Amino acid sequence: MSDTPIDSSKRTWLIASGCAGAVGGLATAVPFVSTFQPSEKAKAAGAAVEVDISALKPGEKMTAEWRGKPVWIVRRTPEQLADLPKIDDQLADPKSERKPAEFTPVYARNGHRSIKPEVFVAVGICTHLGCSPSDKFVTGAQPSLPADWKGGFLCPCHGSTFDMAGRVFKNKPAPDNLEVPPHMYLSETKILIGEDKKA
Repeated sequence: MSDTPIDSSKRTWLIASGCAGAVGGLATAVPFVSTFQPSEKAKAAGAAVEVDISALKPGEKMTAEWRGKPVWIVRRTPEQLADLPKIDDQLADPKSERKPAEFTPVYARNGHRSIKPEVFVAVGICTHLGCSPSDKFVTGAQPSLPADWKGGFLCPCHGSTFDMAGRVFKNKPAPDNLEVPPHMYLSETKILIGEDKKA
C-alpha cells in the first residue's frame, strides 16, 4: 500500500468530470438514436405506418394517416361480406379491372378487395374530386341512398356511393373504386400500411 496521501480535490474533480462526460454522452446518444425513427417529413413522403387493429370490432372503422391521406381500416361483419356479391350488377367496376396498378394491388383483386376478407383497407378519398366520403354502414333506405342500400360509403360532395369493398356504383361522378394502398400483415393484429414486400 502506498503512503501517498489522497488528493480529495483531484478525486472530486475526476468524479465530477466523469459524471459530466456520461451525461454528455447520453445527451448525444438520445438524439442520434431517435434519428432511426422516420421523421414527420418522411412519414408524409410515404414512410410506412404500423397500425394496431386489435381493438377493432366487427362493423367498426378506424382511420390512420399515410402520405397525408386518411386510410380506413374496416372490420366487416359476416353479413356485410355476404352482401358484397349480391350487388355486383349495380357497380361500375365490380372486379376492380379499371386501372388495377393504380387502385388495387394484386392481393386485393378479389370480391372483397382485401388480403383477409373481414379486414378492408382503403384510402378514404373519393376518386372524383378528392373529397372524403362518409360512413353509411346502416342498411336500408336513407337520404341520398337507394332503398336497398347494403352499407358502404357516400361522398356528400357530389353523391358518389361505394360499397363495403370501396367499389363505386354505376352512373356516379366518381370514375373509379377507392384506392387500396400497399399493405401487409406484421401479425394477426398489426398492419403495415405503405409497404407490401418483406425485406
